[in-house]
Amino acid sequence: MAELTALESKIGEVLGLAMAAQGATEKVAKLVEDEGDHGDLRTALQRMHEEARETEQRTTELAGSVEGKKTAILDKARETKQEATKMMSTYLGDDADALDGFEFLTMAEAGEVGHWSIVGKLNERARLAGLQELVDWVTPIQQRHFEQTLEGSLELAADEDPNEPA
Repeated sequence: MAELTALESKIGEVLGLAMAAQGATEKVAKLVEDEGDHGDLRTALQRMHEEARETEQRTTELAGSVEGKKTAILDKARETKQEATKMMSTYLGDDADALDGFEFLTMAEAGEVGHWSIVGKLNERARLAGLQELVDWVTPIQQRHFEQTLEGSLELAADEDPNEPA
């Protein structure tokens, strides 16, 4: 397997996070659905799912343009997806509710914002063709995802009885 640079490894990580985000939004959508009427949250989750899918496609295309490294980048992406999915299953156990789901997504989206920012910073020196355009496209989307998951968490928290036993 080809050895990855720091930037190429980070590209694999953001690709893996986009892959994992699709499963996470599906899982949290089910938790929301199980609790009743939160159509606005389900709509936001569906949009985040579709944007994660598009991010995966665009990042995979970019990985294909990196001479001789596509397979290694995709391997890194699968490894990252596996790690993120394991974290999700640990955090969202059998007793998870919609608020737990949105709390997890808030952490995950914050991580994606951070990872994409790092990719952009590394690319300032590397100047990988097409990467800055991808970073410019995805960063505002990831920031919006973070804001939406935080807002969703707060909306769900407002419905909780703070004095009820956990």
